[in-house]
Amino acid sequence: MQKVVLFGECMLELRQGGTHSMSHSFAGDAFNTAVYLKRLFGNMDVSFMTAIGDDSISKQMHENCLNEGLNNQFVFTDNERALGIYLVQTDEQGERSFVYWRENSAARHVMQHVTQNVIDQLSTADLFFFSGISLAVIVPEQRAVFWDMLKQLKQAGVKIVFDPNYRARLWRSEDEAKVEFEQACVLSNLLLPGIEDFSQLYQLTTAEQIVEFCKPFQIEEMIIKHGAESLYIVEQEHIEEVKITPSTKVIDTTSAGDSFNGVYLGASLAGYEARRAVELASAAASCVIQHPGAIAPAQAFGHYMRQRFGELSFAG
Repeated sequence: MQKVVLFGECMLELRQGGTHSMSHSFAGDAFNTAVYLKRLFGNMDVSFMTAIGDDSISKQMHENCLNEGLNNQFVFTDNERALGIYLVQTDEQGERSFVYWRENSAARHVMQHVTQNVIDQLSTADLFFFSGISLAVIVPEQRAVFWDMLKQLKQAGVKIVFDPNYRARLWRSEDEAKVEFEQACVLSNLLLPGIEDFSQLYQLTTAEQIVEFCKPFQIEEMIIKHGAESLYIVEQEHIEEVKITPSTKVIDTTSAGDSFNGVYLGASLAGYEARRAVELASAAASCVIQHPGAIAPAQAFGHYMRQRFGELSFAG
């Protein structure tokens, strides 16, 4: 059984349902990626790595992971802190805005739970995923521990995957983000950026510019996302553009990129060629944006994918 570990923060998501009502769920970019990977590739051992509190909401989140089939082996409990929280508001075009309360969340201190024994267990994984948000959330004084862990995982043969997912408000400065991102690129086998990540941070606006920038890092593979209409598959510096038919129904774009990442990674691990993996991943993203919130209903997601691709024998 192939083992995947996805590292990041899962927060309590609040969503306004009306003038005086609020619904809640759980979400976060790495968590969302883990959920969609597991839903389509149920035969894989998918772990989400984070820290949570010991309060009732944290326990609900822990149960939610189990309900999604995720392995909670690397979900650590922090008795002094709780989950981060965010409020999401969506406009008529499906674009969203956020308000966050995460400054002292348990996930920011996750590395204090990582011992050599934990690293040895992580070293048995086939793939380890993290994002720019995952990095930004770690308190700065604990990032050195994260990089030491990642170096050990790579030396053990674990495939390292990084999605830059740049969010300026999470960093103290652009220079801080650049230092951390470039360290991530040095250690990554696969990069999953959007062009906007590089345009915001490095003023690079084309796939060719990004490929040239990344040459010194010797990254084996990149999938460069360019909005809703195309992406680029980059293997050994060969660039292939793949056109995407945008969904005509857009309710909420939250987690479009996360669902793409999860299904692409699962398909890649399952042995699919990059173009076929991209086709599956793009369909997943198209489904997700037709539903409110980061996590689409499991039944609707499965039905959509079966309609597009028939019975998914690889789902396990």
